[in-house]
Amino acid sequence: DKKVREFSARNVLLVPGAKDTLTFVRKLLPSFIVSTSYEQYIFALCALTDFPFKNTYCTRLDINKYGICAEETKRLKELGKEIAALPMIEIPKNCSSVAEFSQTDQKTVERLDEIFWEELSKMESGRMLVEVNPVGGTEKARAVQDIVAKLDCSLDRVMYVGDSITDAQALRLVKNNGGLAVSFNGNDYSVRESDVAVLSGDTVVTSVLVEAFSRLGKEGALKLVNEWNRLGLEKYCVSAKLREQMDLLFSDGFPQVERVNSDNVDRLIRESRAFRKTVRGEAIGKLG
Repeated sequence: DKKVREFSARNVLLVPGAKDTLTFVRKLLPSFIVSTSYEQYIFALCALTDFPFKNTYCTRLDINKYGICAEETKRLKELGKEIAALPMIEIPKNCSSVAEFSQTDQKTVERLDEIFWEELSKMESGRMLVEVNPVGGTEKARAVQDIVAKLDCSLDRVMYVGDSITDAQALRLVKNNGGLAVSFNGNDYSVRESDVAVLSGDTVVTSVLVEAFSRLGKEGALKLVNEWNRLGLEKYCVSAKLREQMDLLFSDGFPQVERVNSDNVDRLIRESRAFRKTVRGEAIGKLG
């Protein structure tokens, strides 16, 4: 566990602005991190950003309970390199089965099945696949419900920001119950389940939306989105510091922020999918 924490601390990557955003939103509203990541990584993230670990939901992993021999360790490293070298799988639109994947992707899936369900299942480390319960889509939605219960508030007072398929259920839960669901550089699933799609290289946009939501609720935040320009920012954002940051970072034009509806959802999915590939995290040690 210690080695995993040390490795995590050396490899924490954040979208530019994320550390400032975490600090900012905590001062405005009760804030939580709900992540599929292992607790060792989230612990390192919290330590480096001064975010309270008790306000996190993540995948619990006690790696010390598993006794892995040197031979198995060597094989795991080999498999890790092989998996990293496999081509990324592209899921076709409206796909209903693996049979609709490209031949290359079908071969990739077949090889992954062999690795995880045949080879790893026979190893001591394969116990992790059975015993560790990842915080996936269902668990993230449950986490939101648990947070609401702890805070004794309603879902219409929740703003949830997500980017992946594991966020889809939580985004849908929040949106359908009057809260604000935001996709930040999200994939198909998160965009489709959100009220707002954000395409930005810096999370200051999230800070702006949270600030508006904290004072004006969902409808006020959506009014800002509807008037997403400098005049709208002056009208709906009371933080001079945030306005200055926006002007400094986006002097050539604001990043894309739009309400998601049936008319634009397919376009936003395409644009967000393409944009997320251009965004690179930065080592948190460089953030100061």
